[in-house]
Amino acid sequence: MTAFAQPLADRIRPRTLDEFVGQAHLVAPGKPIYEAIRQNRVHSMIFWGPPGVGKTTLARLIAAGTNRPYFELSAVSAGKNEIRDIVEQLRSGTAADLFSLGKPRQPTGGLLFLDEIHRFNKAQQDFLLPYVENGTLVLIGATTENPSFEVISALLSRCQVFVLEPLTPAEIGQIIERGAQALAVTLEPEAAAFLADFANGDARQSLNLLEAAATLYGQPTGVLTTAHLKDTLQSKHLRYDKAAEEHYNTISAYIKSLRASSADAALYYLARMVEAGEDPKFIARRMVIFASEDIGMAQPTALVVANEVLRAVETIGYPECVFNLAHGTVYLALAPKDRSAGDAYFAALEDVKRQGNLPIPLNLRNAPTQLMRELGYGKGYEAYTDADLLPEALKGRRYYRRSGE
Repeated sequence: MTAFAQPLADRIRPRTLDEFVGQAHLVAPGKPIYEAIRQNRVHSMIFWGPPGVGKTTLARLIAAGTNRPYFELSAVSAGKNEIRDIVEQLRSGTAADLFSLGKPRQPTGGLLFLDEIHRFNKAQQDFLLPYVENGTLVLIGATTENPSFEVISALLSRCQVFVLEPLTPAEIGQIIERGAQALAVTLEPEAAAFLADFANGDARQSLNLLEAAATLYGQPTGVLTTAHLKDTLQSKHLRYDKAAEEHYNTISAYIKSLRASSADAALYYLARMVEAGEDPKFIARRMVIFASEDIGMAQPTALVVANEVLRAVETIGYPECVFNLAHGTVYLALAPKDRSAGDAYFAALEDVKRQGNLPIPLNLRNAPTQLMRELGYGKGYEAYTDADLLPEALKGRRYYRRSGE
């Protein structure tokens, strides 16, 4: 079997919303993307999520479903000139976009899909802003980074942020089955399970491995085993983009190494990320989260250290900030671990979701007016008390328990 010039992930890319797998919270009937296409009311938006979960595909489906001029750019290589060219095409009516549907276009703005929008600097994002504001462009930005940190506030305020989730093993399984059919190969059940687990929520990663294995071992039987997949992983025929495909795999390994108090493993994965050109702020922000989520009350100063690492990488940058990252990594790995504070919050959140807005006890309410004081607001309040201050329906509930209790 010979390799196909067009990657498998592109060959089996969904052409209708019915074929799309995953992200039911966005694309199921009645959900935001489904309704935007059905009503042809598309606004600027940002897709935030890990690689291989359907960001590009959703943008193309929106363009096709609403019959808009559609353009794709990558913020890694594009700049103001490419944006300017698209705007001129739209204004002159000469737009030759990605899709040619053979029917009149809607008299609406062109849809621009900007992949890795976090790679655009502030000046480039500022340049986009007026075209988004006046409707010349409907922007769909895609990013693996938190847009709150990477997208300027003026642009962010004009976009709705949709969070895309990693695909579940079952969803990956559907995509793998479709890919195997396109390649005319059969996966043994154990191999299919291995491939779904290997994907780590990234459909493109699973399809890349499947196609490479089919190329190497698909003949003569057309059956692929787990051994074939594992051998393919060691083969030089399979390539990964360090900045994209391995992005979430490596940060996951890094965090899990910190959690296991394995400083050596954490330093190794840190070095891989640094060598791949990972944004040091991304690493440092994950360290700040880890300091509270996994260390918490066991060593509260961990949050101070992690925040100082974040500040250091923001002010110093590469290459010198590697010392700050290494220092913080070892500190967090060796610190004692305690997830009790976070666990307590999520336990309280469950009651909030289940019980709704329960009446706050009168003695805890603010009493800025005479009427409110007459109604009992603030009456009996004591600053230091052992009394149960929870709403009546939750009296006696305990959320926070010290580690070991």
